[in-house]
Amino acid sequence: MTCRHFPTAVPALAALFASMGFLAACASSEPTPPPPEPQPQVVEPPPAPEPVDPLLVPPDGRVRVALLVPLTGPAQDAGKALLNAAQLALFDQADDNFELLVEDTWGTPEGARAAANRAVDQGAQLLLGPLFGASAPAVAAVASQHGIQAISFSNNRSVAAPSLFVMGVLPDAQVARVVDYASRQGLQRFAVFAPRTAYGELAVAALTETAEKTGAEVTKIVTYDPAGSDVAAQAQVLADYQVRRADLQQRRAELEAVGDEASKAALKRLEILDTLGPPNFDALLLPAGGSQLLSVAPLLPYYDVDASEIQFLGTSQWQDPAAMAEPSIQGGWFAAPPLASWDAFRLRYAGAYGDPNPPRIAALGYDGTALAAVLANRATSGGASVAAVRVFQPQDLTDPDGFAGVDGIFRFGDDGVVQRGLAVLKVSTQGPELLEEAPTDFDQALF
Repeated sequence: MTCRHFPTAVPALAALFASMGFLAACASSEPTPPPPEPQPQVVEPPPAPEPVDPLLVPPDGRVRVALLVPLTGPAQDAGKALLNAAQLALFDQADDNFELLVEDTWGTPEGARAAANRAVDQGAQLLLGPLFGASAPAVAAVASQHGIQAISFSNNRSVAAPSLFVMGVLPDAQVARVVDYASRQGLQRFAVFAPRTAYGELAVAALTETAEKTGAEVTKIVTYDPAGSDVAAQAQVLADYQVRRADLQQRRAELEAVGDEASKAALKRLEILDTLGPPNFDALLLPAGGSQLLSVAPLLPYYDVDASEIQFLGTSQWQDPAAMAEPSIQGGWFAAPPLASWDAFRLRYAGAYGDPNPPRIAALGYDGTALAAVLANRATSGGASVAAVRVFQPQDLTDPDGFAGVDGIFRFGDDGVVQRGLAVLKVSTQGPELLEEAPTDFDQALF
């Protein structure tokens, strides 16, 4: 192709072409290359947000604690008593910046998990509950996921976890306390008649362990199905009833064979007996309460295991009016939280809610809420900015000096299980009688 040149005599056109970009020495025969493709724009990701410490008091200065209790379902009466007691504790102990979030667990693990999640969504920094050990793992999982702690009202030590403390009055601690007391009173041969339940297993283990520590002997362990028909048969086994009855018959035969006046007098004395000789124990542990205790205890005198000869031992389940009125366990000993503080609480509860006999578990609602309020007050009372304060840290909850409440002194061990100071009481138709005071500090021996 020949290059054509525009005449130099036409400067106006030359200028025009130049301004249009067409002024060139020669037009190329090669195709014009495509423009470069646009490169994708690189967008820098936003910086990761700073992690939020769930234990920091939020900028509004409010400390939020959740109460997770059954307000509907079969256990709603216990749940409402816990709530009532918690409200008393708020009045007594909480500052204006303390907020209690109340959530219904429905008395089920699923309900407890949902209640815990709702509470966390509202900013809860500590969870009080659930009531039942079966629901505790669900709440512990939520607490662990969000970096906070939970305090369960359960008395099952096996549900304790790094994120969940167990606050209930433990059955094994009660057994250890009353057995230690009995041993110090000179009783050295122990038996146990226990239901085949987790509670019964704990009681048997605690009896065995405490007897070993005190140098006592466990001579008889008999269990029964609490829902079955074998209780009477097992009561006979506990009493060695057939053996002792056979011994009586043999003794009568021997005396009849002699036939003298002394033998006849001895036979006369044996007429009122069904068995010969006592059982092979001088103290009997009955770890039962309620209707179960009232169905089991009356069987024992029938098979010649009588509270007038054998010292009966129990747990705080005996601390109710029906047990106090049961003739077969009169004079029995049991371990429980101290009486004085409970009696004072009961009067306050009656004045506030019109119920003079709240369930014993209500004390846990008061003590748990009061503990949370005291720790919140302690954390926020310093001179530092409230928003920079951390509350409910594990080391706060495991303070070795412990706390004092309606149920006496208590503290949490590093394993998350509560330690308590318990009193020893005696069954009486006039109500429980004090045998030995509960300790008032943790320098004294506890069981």
